[in-house]
Parts: sequence; structure tokens; C-alpha cells
Amino acid sequence: MVVHPRLKSASKTGRENALLAEAVGLAKAINLNVVHSEIVTLSRRLPATLFGSGVVKRLGNLIGANGEGEEKDRGRAMNGGKITVVIVDAPLTPVQQRNLERDWQCKVIDRTGLILEIFGERARTREGRLQVELAALTYQRGRLVRSWTHLERQRGGAGFMGGPGETQIETDRRLIGRRITRLKGELKDVKRTRQLHRQARRRVPNPVVALVGYTNAGKSTLFNRLTKAKVKAENQLFATLDPTMRGFEAPSGRTAILSDTVGFISQLPHELVDAFHATLEEVVEADVIVHVRDAAHADTEAQKSDVLAVLRDMGLGDDVEETLIEVLNKIDLLTAAEREALANRTARSNIPAVMVSAINGDGCKQLITVIDERITARFKLIEVSLAHDDGASLAWFYDHGEVVERQDKAEAIHLKVRLDAANWARFQRRLP
Repeated sequence: MVVHPRLKSASKTGRENALLAEAVGLAKAINLNVVHSEIVTLSRRLPATLFGSGVVKRLGNLIGANGEGEEKDRGRAMNGGKITVVIVDAPLTPVQQRNLERDWQCKVIDRTGLILEIFGERARTREGRLQVELAALTYQRGRLVRSWTHLERQRGGAGFMGGPGETQIETDRRLIGRRITRLKGELKDVKRTRQLHRQARRRVPNPVVALVGYTNAGKSTLFNRLTKAKVKAENQLFATLDPTMRGFEAPSGRTAILSDTVGFISQLPHELVDAFHATLEEVVEADVIVHVRDAAHADTEAQKSDVLAVLRDMGLGDDVEETLIEVLNKIDLLTAAEREALANRTARSNIPAVMVSAINGDGCKQLITVIDERITARFKLIEVSLAHDDGASLAWFYDHGEVVERQDKAEAIHLKVRLDAANWARFQRRLP
């Protein structure tokens, strides 16, 4: 069962149905069979159970706590069997989680726990597994109170010290604390390694283009289309957890590095943001950020707001929207009239926006051109004259810049070259 709580006092955004559908999609992402889902309106959040006693009792009856015969009747009504897991699409305190499990006699997990389950199942690289484990342990440490009575038992003291010793819950917390400290140390090494990789790329240097967006917006499919890679791309939430990088050729002749990142989601748990900080730094350090949106999704504007909020939290500033290239993906799912309306809105926008279909390739060439223009916009146009026998410098300019104009004259070779600041400084050190 999936339950989406909505406060009666909350402003009506029209997102409730979309958020409920998203929660059902998250549940299906870890192969749960959802037999019932609903939106529950709350007058206020109760500290003991979140829901009022009437709602708790009604949902308890629905779950099947009152007898096998009623359970079979309800099972037929809901086209499913006995409910063994309830997902509450909101944060639950440890006390609320424990009380609901006691009342409903089944496993209860909140939105954060559900996302952590998905991440735990999908992470493949060592870095991804470290990040997921850190997030899970940070989440679990505050929830030891919901475990059963063995946590209240005390261990004996350490011989001569006397006293009642430490309780099992204190032992568990101490062990989890040690593991968290160790994981943070290992992730510091990961962060250091990523910084070294970024420094190495700056020495080349190849501009980095990061794909960001709401989960299941089509980032991995677009990544495969632009780089001819074969990264796993599926029509499901959080198909990509581990970042991937590939090179692609820009029209200016430069090789750029495209980075596919983990998808964002509304109410992204802070444990995940903290744990995935090393990965998300790739976005902060990128030369160009491409925001991939699902233009065919009914909730696309709200999803855009969620992504921009996460980017601001990562330190990209309040004007982050002005630094992005917006990609309106999945236009193959729109009707001709919807495409035309979207094109008109895009034309009136001050933000560079490109309509694409990552599935069939529509608009992808235009997108690469826009990315290339953004990369080269920060370049300086340099005029330089070289001796005819200075083939090394001539080759260097062709390798590290974009030669816009060349004139071979009797006295010298005159070039107009686009170079970024780092390469211009490097050339000046070569030839003062």
C-alpha cells in the first residue's frame, strides 16, 4: 500500500496525484506489487502516528489486521493479496514508524527509507555503494528506538569497572558511529581522487558538460545519443546512480566530456545529498550544465523547480537558472499542437532552450551546437603571428584552440585563434 499524506492547510498546487503516482513508481522500481494507493488529507500531523486515529483504524482494516476472511474479500476488491508493506510518502519520525508498525502489524517505511532501498539495490561501483551505505546508516542511527525489546537489554560491565554496563541500543549506536566515521574517511579519499581527476582534465583541458535533471527525464538516453555510449537507460526512476563520463566531438573541433549524473527528485532526503556530495561536485565544477526536462510530463514545471532548488542548495547561487542550457526532452510523446505551443514558449524564453527527442535524435545536433557555443563563449579571440619555421607552435594552436582564420604571408603566418584563459596563459609561458 502507498499512502500520500496531504495537509489540509497546504496550498493547493495540483501536484498530489502526480506525487502519488511518483511514489507508486518508486515502489515498483524495487519490484513491489502495489495493490492499493491513496491520498490521505490531514488536518495536522500527529506526533505519535502522523495520521488521526480514524485514518489509522481504517487503513489498518484495509491492510487486513481484522481477520483472514475480511482480508480475502478486500484482496479481491483490490486485485491483490495481503498487504505486507506500507509506504508513507512523507518523512516519518522513529516513534511514528514504530507506532504505525505496531497498529498495522506490517512493515512501514517512509519516503526516505524507500529511496534508500532503491539506491541500495542500484549502486554498482564501490563509490556508489559507499555513498548509499553512509546515507542508510545516517538514517538508521536515529531509528534504533523503533527496534524491538532486545535493544533495552543491558550488557554486563567490563569486570572491575562495575556498574550496569551499556545497553544494547548504546552498543548499536556506537558500532554504527564507528562505521559512519570509517565511511566518511573512505569517501574523503574518493573526493580527493575526483579532485585529482578534475585537475588532470584542466591540464588537458577538456570542458566538462554535466547532465542534470529530474529522475527519469531521459538523461542517460540523451547521454548515449550524444556520446554513442551504451549506458543503462530504462524507463524507471533512478536507473542511473553511478556517474559516467564520455567524450564527444563538438562542432568547433574540441573534445568535450559529458557527465551523466544521478537524477533529482522532490523532497530529496538530506542524507542522500550529504552522502552523494563527492559525486554532485562534478556538477558544481562543470563548465556547462545541461538541465534535461521531461517535456511530456504533466508535472514538468514543478519538477524543474525541484531540480533548481537542489542546485541552489549545492552552492550554484540564486541565478543558477541563467547559467543552464535547458533541454526539453521526449518531444516524440507530444502531439503536433503541443510541440508548436512548446516551441512558442521556448522562443519567448530568455534561457537557451532546445527541444529534443533522445529516442529518435530530433534536435540533438542543435543541442550540440548550443553546448559548443556556450563552451566557446568564455574563450578569447587571439591574434598571433608565427614564423614559418615554428611548426610546433602552429600545431599547438590547432590542438588546443579553434583556429578561426589563417593567413600565410611572406613575413609570417597570421592566425586568429579562440583560446580559453588557461591555454592562453600556457602559451604565453611557452613563448613570452
